[in-house]
Amino acid sequence: MSASNTSGPVVTHFAARAGDHNDHAMQGSRMIAAELAARLGSAPVVIGSPQPALCTNWDEELAVARPALHAMSEHFDGLFHDGAFPVTALSRCAVALATLPVVARHRPDAVVVWLDAHADLNTPQSTTTGYLGGLAFSGPLGMWDSGLGQGLKPENAILCGARDIDPAEQPLIDDGVITLVEVGPDLAERLRAAIAGRPVYVHIDCDVLEPGTVPTDYLVPGGLTLGDLRSAALAMSEFDVVGLEIGEFEAGEDPDGVPIHPGPLLDALQPLLRMAGMPRDSGL
Repeated sequence: MSASNTSGPVVTHFAARAGDHNDHAMQGSRMIAAELAARLGSAPVVIGSPQPALCTNWDEELAVARPALHAMSEHFDGLFHDGAFPVTALSRCAVALATLPVVARHRPDAVVVWLDAHADLNTPQSTTTGYLGGLAFSGPLGMWDSGLGQGLKPENAILCGARDIDPAEQPLIDDGVITLVEVGPDLAERLRAAIAGRPVYVHIDCDVLEPGTVPTDYLVPGGLTLGDLRSAALAMSEFDVVGLEIGEFEAGEDPDGVPIHPGPLLDALQPLLRMAGMPRDSGL
């Protein structure tokens, strides 16, 4: 199947803070956006601007991020209204509080594949850390009121690669409320089965990958390789892909002090990028 975009891909860079522990993902999202723009040949739309991380409780983080998140929601609403294909560089996964309700409103037929080491299904009542990102998937699912909307149906939510799951989140998976595609053999085939022919919106938190693959805030062993990610991307590209967002890539350096480039990550995602009209691998 081909993607249902009618006005082509639009690269968006959410540049602001959104529950950050540090400033590295605000820098990393700029790198992702620049690489996407270079491959596409057009400048990204920038929402918000970097500010020093607060590293505080979810409610304070949400309050200061709210203006940029509302701007992101309005921007996304315009993209889907125009039939565009959003390709988005996020700083933190909490930006999904703004994007996914818009996806659910415009494409209620689409599943959201949430590739992440974490389920992010906590609520303000169940969180033990107070981290805003841990509430990022539960808000669009209507498990709490973020003030940014909801509407995503649990049957349209697919976790992929989650392995650090909190006690309050586990019953949602055990009871079949939320589908989990675990890391392991035949992941791509199990993901195809979970999607079951439906349109797909893809969210990627880079800590879904094995620690050390790319710089991320959280390091959770047992993650996907870039080969696993490409296989998953190939599987998802067989369906009607309606958008892609990439978050939690932090600016960092290799052991020799060379900045880590996001090219290999985006090469693994090339089957999805191709759905947005990007012609070929970078060769990196």
